Order: sequence, then C-alpha cells, then structure tokens
Amino acid sequence: MKQTILGAGGAIGIELAKALPKFKADIRLVGRNPKKVNPTDELFQADLTDREQVFKAVGGSQVVYLTVGFDYNTRLWQQIWPPLIKNVIDACLHHKARLVFFDNVYAIGGDNVKHITEDSPISPTSKKGEVRAEVDRLIINSIEKRNLNAIIARSADFFSGVKDKSILMNTVYDNLAKGKKAQWFCNAKVIHSVSYTPDLAQGTAILGNTDSAYNKIWNLPTDSQKITGQDWINLFASEMKTSNKYQVLPSWGIKAVGIFVPILKEMYEMRYQYDRDYYFDSSKFNKEFNYTPTSNANAVKQTVDLLTKKNAGK
Repeated sequence: MKQTILGAGGAIGIELAKALPKFKADIRLVGRNPKKVNPTDELFQADLTDREQVFKAVGGSQVVYLTVGFDYNTRLWQQIWPPLIKNVIDACLHHKARLVFFDNVYAIGGDNVKHITEDSPISPTSKKGEVRAEVDRLIINSIEKRNLNAIIARSADFFSGVKDKSILMNTVYDNLAKGKKAQWFCNAKVIHSVSYTPDLAQGTAILGNTDSAYNKIWNLPTDSQKITGQDWINLFASEMKTSNKYQVLPSWGIKAVGIFVPILKEMYEMRYQYDRDYYFDSSKFNKEFNYTPTSNANAVKQTVDLLTKKNAGK
C-alpha cells in the first residue's frame, strides 16, 4: 500500500517526500506536474479540483497526505477548498485510506492566536479563516460520524530555502538580499512564531505513520522560543551580513497599498496575526515524540546557507 502526497510540488510536499522513506518506500506524488524527489517515487498527474481524478489518485493508498497550497486569494479558497476536502474525504473512505491534512491556523482568530495549542477553539475572524474552519469541521465530523481515520496537522506560517508562499522569506530575506530594508506588518515588537519547513515535514511523516496519532489535532514541531518580528529580521541580517534596518507597514497602510498590490489586499484581514502576540505551541508533539525542533537561529542559518549555494550555482 502506498503513501500518497496530494499537492506534492510545493515546499511542504517536497520536504515530506524526503522524510517519508524512513517509514515507507512506496510513495506516490500527485500534482499537475509532479517531479521525483526519491528515485522510486511514483508520479501521478492529476487535477485535484476534479473529483474523479482525486478518487484515482487516492486508489491503493494506505495514507494520504493533503499538502496542496492554492494561490493566496479568498474567493479562490471559497470556491475550491470545501469541495476538495469533501472529495478527498470521500475518496479516503471509499479506498479505506487514512488522511493526514496539513493545515494552517487560520481557523483560530482574534486573541486566541496569543497562545495556539491543540485545544484553541475554532474561532475564525477572517474570510479565509472561515474557509479553513469549514474544512476542519468537515474532517472532524467525518471522523465522528463516518469513521474516517484522519489527522489535522497544524502549522504556523513557515519558511525554508523554498521561498514559495513564505511571507517571512518574501518580506525579510528577499528585501535584504536586494539591499533594501526588510518589511514587517503592523508591529515588529510582538511575538510571531514561524515554523521551519523540514521540521514540519518530519512531524507530518511521524504522525502519518503512528497509529495512536490518528483522530486528533496536532501542532507540528516549532521552536518554542518567543521571538519577535524584529528578532527575525536581526537573525536574517546577521547571517546575510547586511543591515538590519526595516520598515513596518501599519494596518491602514496594508489596506491602502492593497489597492495596487493584490497580495497585500489579501493580507489586510489577517492583520490580527501581526498586531498582537502570535505564539504557536507544539509542546504536545515535542513531548509525545521526544522531538527537538530546529532552533530559529539554526533554521535561519541553514536557509541562508542553502540559498547562498543556490545563487552561487546559477
């Protein structure tokens, strides 16, 4: 029986494919244009917005990891996420496969982000959060009423040498690399947890291959250090040997600039993640699996070193 990654081409899918051979050699990578990560990977081309193709992609799977990432657009999320989750759940039930859903924490809103644990209530305060809350409830209800075996594996925003869809890399690393000031949203002096992609992938692989982990919510391994936006900027500036100067875009500025910059228009409703402490607590996972996440300082060092080598090879 295979372990299948739906949405295998993104940062998480790629790292998960690297992590899974420790547990299972029979791996299927599913996407529009999947590429091998391991020599024995099976490639399965599919459009995951099509129900029939989802069922075919899931067939013969023991565990299905859903790591797909769509463009950062509220309307697109509203159109695509609920039917996708319904189709994946139905396919897993039909083929008797287990589901591991790689989730974010958008379903948790307002002051509940000040300390995010597995017990934090579903409390969306944004339209994108409402979509993720609907998705989480579909999975939870299917566990309770349809005997689905599933895990919701949550992550904070994440970063690594793959910069795709990483706000930290786009606003801090990219700007510093161009000799510009780093950017931060709302308040750089409050706590803001960011997860490291390789740890997230290792955690997801561990959960997917642990029977007792199923039918629960887990926060994936993330350094417990209470680090601020300014601290992140200082870490990157130090490793890149560049200026640590930065500018803060206030919430009203996000809204104003969003008229011209689509991604910032989408960020405005998420400002609650930046105008107050945002702390992601993975102590439950770390204790259960005796796992020590990569420190923030080492994660930044590894990321900068990797990108420096990539850029030198161009």
